[in-house]
Amino acid sequence: MEDFEVKAESRYIWQSARKVRLVVDRVRGMEAIRALSVLSLMPQRAAQPVHKLIKSAVANAENNFGMMGEDLYIAHISADEGPVRRWRRFGARGRFKPILKRSSHVTVILRERSPEI
Repeated sequence: MEDFEVKAESRYIWQSARKVRLVVDRVRGMEAIRALSVLSLMPQRAAQPVHKLIKSAVANAENNFGMMGEDLYIAHISADEGPVRRWRRFGARGRFKPILKRSSHVTVILRERSPEI
C-alpha cells in the first residue's frame, strides 16, 4: 500500500520565522483536526496563518485525493526564513538605524494514518 502525502505551502508571511516556529512546534506530529482546534485557541498572531494553511491542506486532501480528514496527521511542518524588507530610519546625530521587517515561509506535509488491523 502506498503512502500518499499532501503538501501545502504558505509563503511571505510577514512575521519572523522565529515567532512562527514557536507555534509550529506545538502542533508537530498531531492529528490534523486536533491541531486545528489547538491553533484556533492560541493567542499568538502566527497561529492564524498556520491554521489557515493546515485547513487548506486538509481540504485539498479530501477533495483532490479522497482521503478522510480524521485519518490525517502532520508528518512534517517547518517554518523557514523569507526575504527581509529593510527600512531606513535616521537617529540622533545623523546616524542610520535600520528597521528589519522579516518574513517566513511555512511548509506542511500531511499523511494518512494506516488503519489498525
